[in-house]
Amino acid sequence: MHNPAPPPKRTLPGEREMVVMMAMVMALNALAIDAMLPALPAIGKGLGVLVANDRQYVISLYLLGIGFGSLIYGPLADRFGRKGVLVPALFAYVAFSIGCGLATSFSMLLALRFGHGLVSAALGVIVVAVIRDLFAGDAMAKRLSLIFLVFMIVPIIAPTIGAGVAAVAGWRSIFIVLAVMGLVMIGWLRRLPETLVPGDVRPLDWRTMVSGWATVTRHRRAAGYMIASGMMQGALYGYLNSSEQIIDEVFGAQSWFPLIFACVAVGIAIANFSNAAIVERFGARRVSQTAVFAFMASSIAQIVAALSGAETLWMFTALMMVNVGLIGFIGSNFGSIAMEDFGHMAGVASSYQSFAKTLLAAVVGALIGQQYDGSTLPLACAFLISAVVGLALVFWAERGKLFTRPGTAPKTPF
Repeated sequence: MHNPAPPPKRTLPGEREMVVMMAMVMALNALAIDAMLPALPAIGKGLGVLVANDRQYVISLYLLGIGFGSLIYGPLADRFGRKGVLVPALFAYVAFSIGCGLATSFSMLLALRFGHGLVSAALGVIVVAVIRDLFAGDAMAKRLSLIFLVFMIVPIIAPTIGAGVAAVAGWRSIFIVLAVMGLVMIGWLRRLPETLVPGDVRPLDWRTMVSGWATVTRHRRAAGYMIASGMMQGALYGYLNSSEQIIDEVFGAQSWFPLIFACVAVGIAIANFSNAAIVERFGARRVSQTAVFAFMASSIAQIVAALSGAETLWMFTALMMVNVGLIGFIGSNFGSIAMEDFGHMAGVASSYQSFAKTLLAAVVGALIGQQYDGSTLPLACAFLISAVVGLALVFWAERGKLFTRPGTAPKTPF
């Protein structure tokens, strides 16, 4: 008798290729948001949008779709495999991109953008799952950091790409570029084997998932930090929604928009990398809660600048770099604290918290964007309100005790 042949060994791409591949998968999401921003006036003009603020829904509906989609792709990837979910999601990404480019009305475009966001939610979820399959501990953290380093290049250059494509070939061509990039990624992913080990496949158990969602919702600290994170992220989305109008209409610097957006994106990139360097020394609570107070102070400075009548474009940019950078310190640490007690159900808890935070942030961001009145004051006030509400939620979650540093949670293989 012959011994059965061993299962074929998975042949993975080299480390550099793997990092860039996963970063580019995530970058499709950022590109679908940030490349749109300089083209919003042309989209509004081309589809007969009469109210300028309504153009913001091109961003808001996409973010709303990501919020809903975040709830489902984790369990699906655990059941059908990483590539079994990612590749169909990319085909859907391509189809929705083409559909958006062919939209004949603004309402059709908005419906397609929601669907576009819904399928795009899979991209970030699957990337993290793939890296978790292949690496553990410090090795996993290193790869995720490298992926984020490559990924952060895209929000910096995406508005320039969008503006360039729109200037040469019209706004519809931006969506065609997204579709082409999606197809390129589908071809590239042929080099990636399925990373989910067959023994780790999990059945879809909706009753267990619903029970897990209820557990997270009832958990005081997790709920408080989850909602507070959504509020702070909502402030960031409010900036995304109204940034193009502010740069163009308030400061008359539409041609400078890609550069201004890049400067602000650099601020959040620096914050995320700085946070990684200091959080183990000072603790997630101390870093993030200090950042909230600093965010409140800088928001007040932004309100003063807006009311002074002497606010310049570079003053606005500097304050936004500080504010958005502080959100970088807040978001990742709030998310970490909210997950502290869910090591036994990390997948379900993470998926649900991502859904709740992104959905809340999309709604809050849309509301902030709709308050734009031709000045920077509504955005500055919204930043302050978001910070106050976020701080109140943290105060409630921690039962009135701030700047504490509880014992380090037990280490796990991941």
